[in-house]
Formats: sequence, structure tokens, C-alpha cells
Amino acid sequence: MNSEWIKALNRLEADATPAVLITVVDERGSTPRNAGAKMVVSEAERFDTIGGGHLEHKSIKIARAMLEEKQTQPRLERFSLGASLGQCCGGATTLLFEPLNTGIVQIALFGAGHVARALVPILATLPCRIRWIDSREDEFPAHIPDGVEKVVNEFPVDEIATQAADSYFIVMTHNHQLDQELTEAILKRNDFNYFGLIGSQTKRKKFEHRLKAKGFDEALLERMTCPMGIPEVKGKLPAEIAVSVAGEVIARYNAAFGNKANAPMDTPAVDRLAI
Repeated sequence: MNSEWIKALNRLEADATPAVLITVVDERGSTPRNAGAKMVVSEAERFDTIGGGHLEHKSIKIARAMLEEKQTQPRLERFSLGASLGQCCGGATTLLFEPLNTGIVQIALFGAGHVARALVPILATLPCRIRWIDSREDEFPAHIPDGVEKVVNEFPVDEIATQAADSYFIVMTHNHQLDQELTEAILKRNDFNYFGLIGSQTKRKKFEHRLKAKGFDEALLERMTCPMGIPEVKGKLPAEIAVSVAGEVIARYNAAFGNKANAPMDTPAVDRLAI
């Protein structure tokens, strides 16, 4: 049995790469593949086949449009296989499109100090994929939670360019100068979903003064969250700060995904097009 799509699912899930699983759920008359045939489509790749031809071409196009629109709900599409567009089967097939990994939050967390060590285990229990970055190997705990990638890099700023668009950036290092360099690199990207910098209002004002002197405008600086966390949580213990920051992250991704998660599934078995 061809298991290319199964291997692809495992790899894409491990990498937290958004994709769409396409399944033939119904066949009427002559069709390229039988019910149960599957393929997987990501933004850059495709795995396995549902029969090729214009049906597969159109299906890939639909799947990638769903990824671009960050859709989270499955949908059914019915296709009539006519000769007019080069597919001579003459039957009809219904496909199920299931988005995968589209609700996973990609987080780059810089710093492995006390607050980070309290925060990472909380984030690891959420629908998040975390890259935990520090230049100091001995600061990391012996056990790294599942879903967390430990990154030891002497030059942490270099890791910013490796993150996907719409990532969450959390900066809480041991060094204010490094915080400053990370902040500048993150703001220059300006394609993040969330950027939180640990610190007080005093730290924020100092950073804003320096950043404005370097040409960063007020609108861009407004995208920086500092201080981080839910204002109602006033505690200063690492665990208290960690819970506060995690709450802010949850509120952020709930706002992004909540409406889509509650949206009704598209009407099934609609004649999409004759192929």
C-alpha cells in the first residue's frame, strides 16, 4: 500500500507545517481513484495522488487557497468529471479537504532564565511549537518538554530570520543589550503576530528612545508589547510572571483563531465545477 501521504503527515506534524489532507470520500461512475484515496498538500509540496489531471490540479489550488486564507474548518467539494476540460471519466467524485496544523502557534522564545524556565512548560501544553533559544547551554534544564526545540546559538539574533511569518516572539534574555539587538531585528521584520519584551514601563521608554533615534517610527513601536502579561496579575515570582505571559499569548491566539474555529463547516456536496 502506498503510504507516502502517511509519511508526509508525520513529517509535517513534527515540523508544525500547515497542510491540507485531501480524501476521496465518494465516487459515482467512472473516476480516477476510488474512495479512500488521499493526498497531502502544503504550501510548497504535495504528496501522493488522487488521480492526476485537472481534478488534482484544481484540488491543489483549492487546498493552497485554504492555507493562504488560514482556514481551519474542513470542507467538502463535489466535482463532475466531464470531457470538456480534458478529464473523460464521466463520473463524479466528492473530496474532503481537511486543514492540518493551521492552529499551531509558532513561538521563538529568547532567554533561558528563571521566568523562561517557568513559562516554557506552560506553553508546551498549548497548541504551540516553541524554539527556545539561548547562547548558554548550561542554562537549559535537563528535561526539555515535547514540542520544544532547544537552540544553543552564540549569536541568538541570527535565529530571527529562520522564523516563519506570523510567528510569536518572546524576548526575556539576561542581557539588556541583547534584548535591544533582538528587538531591532524583530521590528525590522515587521511580519510577526506578537512580539513581547520582558521589562517595566521604564525599560520600554528607554528602548523607545533608542529605537526612535535609529529611525523606527511610532506605529511600529506600538506593535511591541512591553511590559508583557495580563495586567491584573501583579506578582513578581517567575511562576506568576510566566502564567501572566502565557495568558496573554492564549488571549492573542484565541482572538486570531476563535472565530474561525467556531465557524460552520462549508455546505457539503456542492457542484463545484465540471471537469
